[in-house]
Amino acid sequence: QVQLKESGGGSVQTGGSLRLSCRASGSLTYRYSMGWFRQAPGNEREAVAVIDSRSDNTYCSNTVKGRFVVSHDIAEDAVNLQMNNLKVEDTAVYYCGYRPANGLVREVEDYSTWGQGTQVTVSP
Repeated sequence: QVQLKESGGGSVQTGGSLRLSCRASGSLTYRYSMGWFRQAPGNEREAVAVIDSRSDNTYCSNTVKGRFVVSHDIAEDAVNLQMNNLKVEDTAVYYCGYRPANGLVREVEDYSTWGQGTQVTVSP
């Protein structure tokens, strides 16, 4: 059993910054993927950024590339998301996901464990 503990999120104005952190605990596999996904009202959950635990390769969606930076804290089994130059369209509930295999997988259905979600609200 894997548990995910998310922190961060909140409300900022356009152009502001926020940092999200997600720490995994429990029975982690040696190789895993972790990532941040988001879901806005009326939309499907989508991948924002993903890390591969063994290679430390990362993926960021085109909509956030150049503004968001994802990083992996190996010692803490955590994935952090630094969000800069936030836009109104970044407003969503952000979820941390864990997948017990490596690879930069972006499909929601491939992730077996989810955090409770944290709200990010960007106002004009």
